[in-house]
Amino acid sequence: MSAEAAESQGVLGPLTRAAVFLVVRVDAGAEQIAKDLLADLPGLQRTVGFRSLDGGLTCVAGVSSAAWDRIYGVPRPAELHELPVFDGDRHTSVTTQADLLFHLRAGRMDLCFELETLIMDRLRGAVTVVDEVSGFRYFDARDLLGFVDGTENPTGASAARAVLVDDDGPFDGGSYVVVQKYLHDLAAWNALSTEEQELVIGRRKLSDVELPDADKPADSHLALTVIADEDGNELAILRDNMPFGRPAHDEFGTYFIGYAKSPSVIERMLENMFVGSPPGNHDRILDFSTPRTGALFYVPTADFLEDPPAPPQPVQDSPDTATADPSSLGIGSLRRSARS
Repeated sequence: MSAEAAESQGVLGPLTRAAVFLVVRVDAGAEQIAKDLLADLPGLQRTVGFRSLDGGLTCVAGVSSAAWDRIYGVPRPAELHELPVFDGDRHTSVTTQADLLFHLRAGRMDLCFELETLIMDRLRGAVTVVDEVSGFRYFDARDLLGFVDGTENPTGASAARAVLVDDDGPFDGGSYVVVQKYLHDLAAWNALSTEEQELVIGRRKLSDVELPDADKPADSHLALTVIADEDGNELAILRDNMPFGRPAHDEFGTYFIGYAKSPSVIERMLENMFVGSPPGNHDRILDFSTPRTGALFYVPTADFLEDPPAPPQPVQDSPDTATADPSSLGIGSLRRSARS
């Protein structure tokens, strides 16, 4: 199936004013409930979205490595794995035990609320909620640090090439997505001058213009998160980050969500940020923003969700079949460290 033939879940949808990020673990024995809900999810989205045709409601569901075998029982996508922990000299990322991601987007929060309610009506008692964040568009697409977020997002055909799997395999048209919840120390951030903040980010705060290379510090966020291939071509991802917060609780944050055709692009960004490039040259934004969660998911096509392939029938071993040594099946460490 080609990326063009498969119906996407709406990964390439436009930025919206409101979003909900719901991450859950599927309880033991509830795999069929989760699978049935995922199959019905495109229909539930249409049901709610039809009530406001200009509301732009979409819902993207992702499945983690830990949940794929349990729910679908078919070979997993080639690059689906647990998100590594990136362990630097000063900062360490977080990997969260998670099974399913629901990324709800709309022009109005009530549409996200209604669809999330229908999802949880189906999953209540079958899942454990890991995290639930309601995001909002902040003025002219700025984060709570005051800078425009998502400036370098690809558009049109470039977005499809950057985000949708197209390796002529069974998972064409899907995507990979990484999520991280960051909390900001706004008191420390706001103690910096505007010029100091611009050196941390690598852009002008008001105009959003990128700093010249000669003025951009090597540990700025922009310098460390621009990834290129061996030929020097920049590798893009699609971000739909959202601010969130509870001022009465001194909670201010950014929910990072990045889609890509290969998770290796986002993982290289995270390694540069936390471990440093070169090691020790960590992203200065981490001195003010602390990760609280992190997970990697594969986003199947809507066609896959609605009509997943049947799992293969087990083959009965013959008496001569050798039993694999369990010790030979161990998984290596996922931790990427500046000290290894």
